[in-house]
Parts: sequence; structure tokens; C-alpha cells
Amino acid sequence: MSLLLQITIFLGAALVLVPLGKKFGLATVLGYLFTGILLGPSVFNIASDPKAIMHLGEFGVILLMFLIGLELRPQRLWEMRQSIFVMGTLQVVVTGVVLMGTVFLLLQQSLSASFVIGFALALSSTAFVLQMLAEKQQLNTSFGQQSFSILLFQDIAAIPLIAVIPMLAGGQSTHHGIAYFAAIIATFTGLFLFSRYVMRPFFRFVAKSGATELITAVGLFIVLGVVLLMDTLGISTTLGAFLTGVLLADSEFRHELEASIAPFKGLLLGLFFMTVGMTTQLSLLIDMPVLIIGGAIALILIKLVVMFFIAKFNKYNLSNSLLIAASLAQGGEFAFVVLNVARSEKVLTQAILEPMTLIVTLSMALTPIVFWLVSSQIIPRINKQSEPKFDDIPNGSPPLIIAGFGRFGQIIARLAHLQHIPFTAIDINLQRIDFVRRYGGKIYYGDATYPDILRAAGIEQAKVFVLAIDDVEDSMNTARHIRLNYPNITLLARARDRYHMHLLRDLGVKHIWRETYLSSLGMAYRTLRELGLSKQDASHSIELFRNYDEELLVRQQRIYTDEQKVYESYRDFLGELEHLFESDAQANQKDLEKLKDQKNIDEDAFDKKEPSQNQEQPERINLTRDD
Repeated sequence: MSLLLQITIFLGAALVLVPLGKKFGLATVLGYLFTGILLGPSVFNIASDPKAIMHLGEFGVILLMFLIGLELRPQRLWEMRQSIFVMGTLQVVVTGVVLMGTVFLLLQQSLSASFVIGFALALSSTAFVLQMLAEKQQLNTSFGQQSFSILLFQDIAAIPLIAVIPMLAGGQSTHHGIAYFAAIIATFTGLFLFSRYVMRPFFRFVAKSGATELITAVGLFIVLGVVLLMDTLGISTTLGAFLTGVLLADSEFRHELEASIAPFKGLLLGLFFMTVGMTTQLSLLIDMPVLIIGGAIALILIKLVVMFFIAKFNKYNLSNSLLIAASLAQGGEFAFVVLNVARSEKVLTQAILEPMTLIVTLSMALTPIVFWLVSSQIIPRINKQSEPKFDDIPNGSPPLIIAGFGRFGQIIARLAHLQHIPFTAIDINLQRIDFVRRYGGKIYYGDATYPDILRAAGIEQAKVFVLAIDDVEDSMNTARHIRLNYPNITLLARARDRYHMHLLRDLGVKHIWRETYLSSLGMAYRTLRELGLSKQDASHSIELFRNYDEELLVRQQRIYTDEQKVYESYRDFLGELEHLFESDAQANQKDLEKLKDQKNIDEDAFDKKEPSQNQEQPERINLTRDD
């Protein structure tokens, strides 16, 4: 079977099986793994040359590392040095030593073989973890960034680990002596100079030609050229691709490169995970179930426990420590590389290589399940059990109470502070409270849906209550309680959207501000001004829209639960508004024609003259009026 036909079958199977797996809640990466297992020699045996496809799939990991490098400017790498080198070093060294001891004692391997296996298993899967966290939109979280830092150090640590293997075999390889490390330093120095003085001018030359499709060609050429150079020198190709991306992170063509290469990365990365599944020998699972399954579970548990205590040692909270540990609990693609190098140097035998490879693959397959258990089952229960008590709010009678101290409530609190107006702020987000208190803010941990908390905050003496809670249901419960029990207090509420506003109006809340509504009107006004409308016309258009939108809200109050009627009211609203704009335009045209008949009036001055002011002020539209 030709390579082209095999790849076509692989892609066709992925198009069916991966979406099917997503439908049942499986991670995309896991779908690719299972697809490879089904097509591999263990089940249907469709692929006759898995190694050739594996080489192609490895370019997915290479492109992934290149794109990661594009996202990291050298300044950011310097800022992350603490996380990369401290946490990364602790993870690799401690986990490697524990796994080395486990292999030496339980599997009766030699000291050198135990060292290689232990430290190879200590390396987690960069491609797997980043793909999983990106799917869950958790890559930019605190634990996601920390996991990425550790993975980055692991990729760097793979180089000396590979370099030391020939020494463990008792021989000196010409590729791994002093000359080898001198070649690494010279190569990276050359890459830096090349990117600065050759690559970027060449990008500009290609961009000026107008052939935008060549940007993709240049990006692929650079990546493939670096991979070829690294492979020739025996250096990690993934690390080389990563450093190339870092060197181009400051380039003005960074976004074009990222957009051009991302589709190739996604397809080839999927192919890589399929080849991992394809090379999995399920027969070993039947022959040695205790070693394979027990080894995978032991690997996950050891890495979980070690990483959890390292994160706690570095003063991460309980939730983030567990999530970092769950993310990095599997073996990685670099384990395959290290173990194969060790076998070629006769440090390991084929008999131990095959089960170790299957253990790594199985640990990767189990990672989404482990992560789900930790994030969805264990952490919520721990947080529920260890939920701290609400603060004792000092007795007082502030005229203002703010419930919810997010971006909305903070602005009100800051303005009140500037005017020396005392207030009590309540929020249920502990991290937000700790941050505000760190900078001297007065805010208390409490749930505004609890009547006792409201009484302790002094609601019986307060004049104004600002309801700025994020959660719509909690907001409604609080508003309902205040309307029933404290009808004389002025309740100012924040609405997340139109539907939330209708719900609040049903409770009789009069003063409501829709989130992002006023700022969007301000931006619309600025847009009209930049497009050539005068201040008067732009303000008139915004006010006309705003008045009609408020009238529409009143009209929709009785029908907001009927989707079809709401749609019809929107259509009528747009028709009326369009008619009004056309009528205004016609009226303005008539006024202009009358002015043209008056010889003493300069038409150009009429259009462009602005009221004189002593000093220039930024153009703003008045959006502060209250119904």
C-alpha cells in the first residue's frame, strides 16, 4: 500500500472517528489515539509502513513547538525564568529519581537502564498537554501557564539526557562529546544572527512582492531548514523549531506566519497522535496486563503526587497544585525518542523497550480521564468541604453597599472613594478579595444572597444598594429579597444582557444598566465621527438609536419569553429606525438647500465649524443620563 493511500485512509478515518468521539465527550487527542489503534497492526492492520507515517506526523510536533516559540518573546521568557528553571528542574530531577528507584527495585534493571527509563518517563507530553488545555480554553490560566513552563524545561532537558546515553553505554560517541555541545552553541548563535540580519530582511522582500502566499512558503522553508540542520547535527529538532519561533517572535510578520502554519500544525499533529496509537502493540497488554496497566497507573500516581507536592512547596493553592499535577501526569513523546536512542546504544533491550512504550501511550490515553476526575470531581468536593467562613463585617451604617466587586462594582467603589463616601463591598470570590486587600481595599468575603450577610453589612440603614453580581440567578435572588424586605432602599442593578434586564424589571427594579451597552454606544459614536459625520449628526444618530432601543425594551417586556414575537419586534424596530434616519436625511438636505440660497452663509463653514473652546477636549458623547 502506497504512503499516499495510507495517509488518505488515516485522514478519512479521523474525519469520522474524531467527531464521533467528541460527541461522546472524548478529547480530540484521545480520538486521534484510538483512530491510530484501530488502523494499526493491533486491530485492522491497514498501515503497512507505520514508521514512514510517524516521521511525517513528527512534523506536527515540530510545527507546534515553532508556533509556541512565536508566542513567546525573549522578554517573556526572561519573566518566566523562575517558573521554567525552578519548577522545571524540581519536576524533572525529583520525578526522575523516584521513577529511577522504582524501576531499579521492581523491574530489576541495571543502574544505567533504570536511570534512562526513570528520567525518560519523567518527561511529559508537550503536544498532548497543550492540545488538551487549548481545547478546554485553560492554557492562559495560572496552572496552564505553569504547566507550559515546566513542559518547556522538559523539552530543553531532553537534550543532555540524550547526550549522556552513549556515556552510560561505556563508549564515547563522536556526536556527544565536547564538539557536540560546541556545535549546539554555534548553531544557536548562528540562528540568532541569521534571524536578525537575513531572515527578517528576506521577509520584507517577499512581502513587498505582493505574493502573499509566499509568506506560507517562507515559514515552511525556515522550519524545514532548521529541522534539517538540527537533524544533521543530532540536536533535538523540536527544540530547534521552538528557538526559531522565539527568534521570530519580535518580527512584524509573526501573525502572518502563525496564521499560515497553524492549519498544517493541526493536521500533522493529529497524524502524529494517530501514529502513536498505530504503533501501540495491544498484544503486550494481553500478555503482560499487570506490568502494562499497573505500570501506567503507577506512573500517573507517582507523577501526580510528586508534582502536587512540588507545586505546594512553591506556594500554589490546592486547586492549582492538583491541576498542574493532573496535566503533567503522563509520559511524553520525548520518552519515545530517549528510549529508542537508549536501545540503539544497547543501554536497553527490546524486551523492556516495548512495554515501556506501551506504558507511556496508555498513560497519555488515561490523562484526559485523570484531568476530568481532578477538575470536575475532586476539586469541587475539596473546595466545598474546605469552604472558609464568611467575614464578620464590622457594625456600621454606610450609605452605600456594593454587592459584587468585579469590573463593574470596582468602578463604583473607586468613584465613591474619591468622593469620601463610605461604603461596604461584598464579594464571594476569594482570589479577588485577596488581591484587593493586598492593595488596601476594604472588601468582605460574603454571599449577598444570604439575608444575614446583608443585615451585617448594614442594609437597614443604607440608602443605595448596588447590585453588581456576576451570576444571573444570584443577582435575581438578591434583587427579589431586597425588593420584598427593603422597598425604600434605592436599588441600582447591573444586567448581563437584555433578558436579565427584563427579569429585573419584572421584579420592579427601576434603575438598571446593561453591561457593555453604554461603552458600545460610545464606540459607535466614535466610529461615526471617524467616518466623517459631524458631532451633531453622530450624537443625533446615537441618541435616536438609544431612545428607540429603550422604547423597544418597554414593548418587549410582555413578550420577552416568546422568541418569535421578540424577533418580529426587532424587525419592526429596525424598519422604523431606518425610516426615521431617512426622514432626518431628507430634512437636513432641505435645510442645506435653503442655506445655499443665502449668499452671506458659507456652506463649508456650516458643515465644518466647531464651537470654539479654550483648550481641546477629547470628543465624548454624554452617556450618563438616567431614565
